[in-house]
Amino acid sequence: MPSPDSGRAYPLLHSLLKYSKKGEGSNQSVKMNNSSGIALGELRERHVESGNGPREDEHTALVDAPRRADRGKDAWLFLAASTVIEAVVWGFSFSFGVFQNYYSTHEPFIGATNIASVSTTATGIMYMSGLILFPAYKKWPKLAERSKWFGLPLMAAALIGASFANNVTHLILTQGVLFALGGSIVYCPALAFVDGWFIERKGLAFGIMWGGTGASGLCIPFILNWLLNAYGFRNALRIWAVVLTLITAPLIYFLRARVPSAQISRPVGQGLGFLRSKTFWLLQVGLIMESLGFFIPGIYLPTFATSLGYGPSTGTLLVALVNAASVPSTILLGMVIDRFHVTTAVIISTVGAVLSVFLLWGLSDALPLLIVFSLLYGFFAGGFVSTVSGVVKEMKGMDESTDVGTLLGVLSAGRGIGAVASGPLSEALLSSKPWQGKASLGYGTGYGGLIVFTGITTAVGGVSFLGKRLGWMKEKI
Repeated sequence: MPSPDSGRAYPLLHSLLKYSKKGEGSNQSVKMNNSSGIALGELRERHVESGNGPREDEHTALVDAPRRADRGKDAWLFLAASTVIEAVVWGFSFSFGVFQNYYSTHEPFIGATNIASVSTTATGIMYMSGLILFPAYKKWPKLAERSKWFGLPLMAAALIGASFANNVTHLILTQGVLFALGGSIVYCPALAFVDGWFIERKGLAFGIMWGGTGASGLCIPFILNWLLNAYGFRNALRIWAVVLTLITAPLIYFLRARVPSAQISRPVGQGLGFLRSKTFWLLQVGLIMESLGFFIPGIYLPTFATSLGYGPSTGTLLVALVNAASVPSTILLGMVIDRFHVTTAVIISTVGAVLSVFLLWGLSDALPLLIVFSLLYGFFAGGFVSTVSGVVKEMKGMDESTDVGTLLGVLSAGRGIGAVASGPLSEALLSSKPWQGKASLGYGTGYGGLIVFTGITTAVGGVSFLGKRLGWMKEKI
């Protein structure tokens, strides 16, 4: 028999007793019978699965209740750890332009034509891995918690293995494939868990986490450039393996779900209604097309600057500016998505990025204009990734049962397709030099084809905005 103070200690139990005493005749009473009564344990499970964490005063009643969403030290510790891991894993990959410039001018890689494929392979695999990992997390809920510890050793082994490479194929297999596999195993749990930790501030949380790449991209290129020039690529990769381990290892512990996996019921095959949605496919096609050109400036700006007569440090600066400018945009566009339709963020990102490519990069023949381009392109194009959280918001709004993990996996796979395809496409465009000697400024260099390709794919990336204007996004699933 509960004590008189049980209303304070056990608010949910108190509420049940209170309503049950009102009688079955009241329209506001809780109706129970012997055959269909709701046990307290079932009520707890439904309360947990609804995504609404308990208030502070309910923790006594729910012994194994989840931690608070959107606020509290646990939520912010998770977000901080996720942001730093995002910064280290993706910041290294997004700084590949420094390696591109070094590999193309140093033995044993001078003259190789597929160096860019090292970067696009790594980023592509990390994006596409979600298509496998997120459904696996759904089927085996504890997999994300347990597997995250194996990613770091794989990344370190990949960098050490790459330090022994003697040709580009070796680099693709180690710095490309193996590093991407390890990075995916560490990073995907963070992406899978953030949806549970942040419900009302989802766009902001994704924006902060993805902003980690840009923040680290401000300093990592300079560090890598210094290591490469001071110690050569072999020792530079080994040193970075140690740095990566020291930074990442203490943070992996905090990559944990808000709701313990034992409390979650995830029937396989449910929550996939978004695949029948025209809205989803418009947004997905835009994401793929934008990704085809998105990575090109970050990879080729250093060699473009070299072709204009500038040294390696200039190229490093440009890559750092692109990465750094993406930090405020991912956060700001994340806030826009929390308040408006996702296509609002899409059109802001698309228009700004397209104009910067055609009017700044295409007309560049000196450093000042390249610096302005790097800042504006990094800001507008770099924030496009925040639209992923907007897609999640739209799909959940249409169908609450949407499986967010699988949705993120499919979206990431689309971005990965664009990343992988951009490698060989960009190499072919660079080799063809369509307007070299026939046009002026940036268009007249050997990079003219890359500039136009980047601008066109970025423009097509805004197709979802057009679709909404034409009324193609009024469906329900």
